[in-house]
Amino acid sequence: MNERFIAQGKGKRKAPIITNLHHYQVEIFYNVIDIQLLELKTRFDEGTSELLLCVACLTPSNSFFSFDKDKLIRLAELYPEDFSPMKVLILHDQLETYIFDMRSNKEFSMLHGISDLAKKMVETGRNRTYPLVYLLLTLALILPVATASVERVFSAMTCVKNRLRNKMSDQWLNNGLLVYIEKDVFDGIDNESIIDYYQNMKTRRIKFSSQKKRLD
Repeated sequence: MNERFIAQGKGKRKAPIITNLHHYQVEIFYNVIDIQLLELKTRFDEGTSELLLCVACLTPSNSFFSFDKDKLIRLAELYPEDFSPMKVLILHDQLETYIFDMRSNKEFSMLHGISDLAKKMVETGRNRTYPLVYLLLTLALILPVATASVERVFSAMTCVKNRLRNKMSDQWLNNGLLVYIEKDVFDGIDNESIIDYYQNMKTRRIKFSSQKKRLD
């Protein structure tokens, strides 16, 4: 009996000590990172992840540390309408000279983002020297805007085309989404102008009038 208690006592003394650092770093921080990675994998498929990795190679930070010519060529191949096979070959040669020029020029050593790089290329005329590289930059810059616009459209679609309006035509849906998404633009148009526009489209038996006119 005593030997068993002694053995248990030795086992307890050898148990690892859980510090606050270990608790917050391993049991909390690492778990949060795993959850975020899982959400990213769920949200972005392999194609989107590849695109984002290729775009990251354009970043000028740390003397273009992330530059990878093969990935940039792959990025160009993802836009076949902008980069024909011949242009891809020309881009291959441009990238060789481009990266040497960027890393040896002090004007490009303190840049932090793709937008800064694009501005500096225009200021120094490099956009004409490396037109295909500059085209990659412009495509990378409009990518977040295009992605956000698509997400806004799909979010708005669930509000515009609901269960009660599920038989609307594509043109009607398109018009409804346009008004819903661009609220800031349409807020500047008063109701009277809209009513007058529809009233003048064709002869109608009933004359449209706003609530304000009826009260008057």
